[in-house]
Amino acid sequence: MRTSPADSRRPPRSRARLTGAAGFRTGSCGWKTVLAGGKNLVEGEVWHGGDLATAKALFPEAPEPWIDLSTGINPIPYPVPALPLSLWQRLPGKADEAALLAAARKAYRVPDAAGLVAAPGTQILIELLPRLAEGPVAVLGPTYAEHALAWRKAGAPVREIAGLEEIGDAKTVVLVNPNNPDGLLIERVRLATLAHELAAKGGLLVIDEAFIDFTPQASLIPELPPATLVLRSFGKTYGLAGLRLGFAIGELRLTEALRAALGPWAVAGPALHVGALALADSGWLAETAQARTRDAARLDALLVPHGRIVGGTALYRLLATPAAPALFAHLGCNGLYVRRFQNDASWLRFGLPGDESAWQRLAAALASFVPVPGGVA
Repeated sequence: MRTSPADSRRPPRSRARLTGAAGFRTGSCGWKTVLAGGKNLVEGEVWHGGDLATAKALFPEAPEPWIDLSTGINPIPYPVPALPLSLWQRLPGKADEAALLAAARKAYRVPDAAGLVAAPGTQILIELLPRLAEGPVAVLGPTYAEHALAWRKAGAPVREIAGLEEIGDAKTVVLVNPNNPDGLLIERVRLATLAHELAAKGGLLVIDEAFIDFTPQASLIPELPPATLVLRSFGKTYGLAGLRLGFAIGELRLTEALRAALGPWAVAGPALHVGALALADSGWLAETAQARTRDAARLDALLVPHGRIVGGTALYRLLATPAAPALFAHLGCNGLYVRRFQNDASWLRFGLPGDESAWQRLAAALASFVPVPGGVA
């Protein structure tokens, strides 16, 4: 994770796109498909990690089982207990939701006066944000692409900016802290100042803290300033992305508007139950933070020989290398799927392996990679 300088500006980076296969030759498991195009390279399509069907289509001859390193999801999930059948049979109750919100309020250190709403994942909250505020919108990037897309779909004018000094006339500012994919972390005092500046002109600051659980001291929630809405994701840290659970914290007028938009029974009963259990388990979170931090350091040691580690969090690391397209293909041919990027062909994001066998396969694949000038190793 990187702490931002005062102006929160990122260093210049390559804007090369994966648009052709010039300089690469076809390998034995379909590298030409990866480098030359295909349905996963459609211009304007937002790419996401976690889709092994795409990996298998790109690399049909790769060995199995596949190791998915393309997400920032904890590979060792919270131990979910056996669930009562009634959770699947009945509608979620108000008491179940209240128990989850109480656990989340304590875990996230939400001020008593602040509002808190649960949703079936933070993605739906991102889609609803344009109902709360107006443009112009500035999104600090490069970052999770769905933020800018949600506002554009709502018809708002959106600018993607490289630093907070470029906000200009924007009334709504959106940022991810720590950022995905480079781990840039903006200090709380800078965010609080920005929030007050936006409040003075009737604006809104949206902070997506999806990856902040292991560094809670960096969260702005305990000192929540005005005109601020913070998003928290459950599934990434707890390794239960399929549960679909997320939260929004902010002024009551904001969270109540989101609650009304979500409608009744927004979060499924099993998610309410598991979320309440996990968020109350502070011991598990502390132990997991230490373990994943060690894993991130181990991953760095494997990646350093192959390029520059731009940054990341305890759940993912971002590597910059001119050989990224070839390395992506080489790993894919070895049954390892990592995250590539539309707007920077030199970037690859690596999630954490989940067991020793996966670590050894990654180490072996990286050790066998030798970039060849004008071609693929």
